[in-house]
Amino acid sequence: VLAARLLGGGPACQAPPENPDWITQDFLPRNDYSRPGTPLDAVDGVVVHYVGNPGTTAGQNRSYFAGLAQSGATYASSHFIIGIDGKIIQCIPLNEIAYCSNSRNDDTISIECCHPDQSGQFSDATYQSLVKLVRYLADGYGLSSDDVIRHYDVTGKLCPYYYATNPEAWEAFKKDVFSPSLFKQTDHKKSKQLLLLLSRSCLQVILDLTPLKGAQ
Repeated sequence: VLAARLLGGGPACQAPPENPDWITQDFLPRNDYSRPGTPLDAVDGVVVHYVGNPGTTAGQNRSYFAGLAQSGATYASSHFIIGIDGKIIQCIPLNEIAYCSNSRNDDTISIECCHPDQSGQFSDATYQSLVKLVRYLADGYGLSSDDVIRHYDVTGKLCPYYYATNPEAWEAFKKDVFSPSLFKQTDHKKSKQLLLLLSRSCLQVILDLTPLKGAQ
């Protein structure tokens, strides 16, 4: 994916190769108000939000987005919602836009985070899931720390509230996302899979080059 972006060939908004088992995909139905099905132009960043409704769950916020298809009250959605318990729900496929980040809808992935109270500070479970999800997306799309932004950085809105009003906490969050230790944890499984694939490929090459008995 990163090579395609650098060379200008192939779809920049192609999704990471596999959906992890820690992400629950529960896509919204196609509709004009929360899932228009419009393709993303590219994935040049990740935008972090907070739901602004203290104490609500990821499922409740997903239901709100789904209900807009009938109510038509506004245009709103998000690619992901993270619950107070750390559960991650994916509402929009990663090759489609979500109505979440204003002028950056066309080239970013959006994440809405639930929070227990008016402070907007995330629970530890939400925080850990957010770190894991953002790192997964950053690795999948070849994004840097500068590409991970707040809704506040797009419009000036105090969203996510805690991180818009505590910039030092935001910088600490991004350091957690891109820490070398997290890289080792998230890439260990990928490395094993790559080694297995290479081993199989090498074996196939050897078999292809080995003449069959009696063929000479």
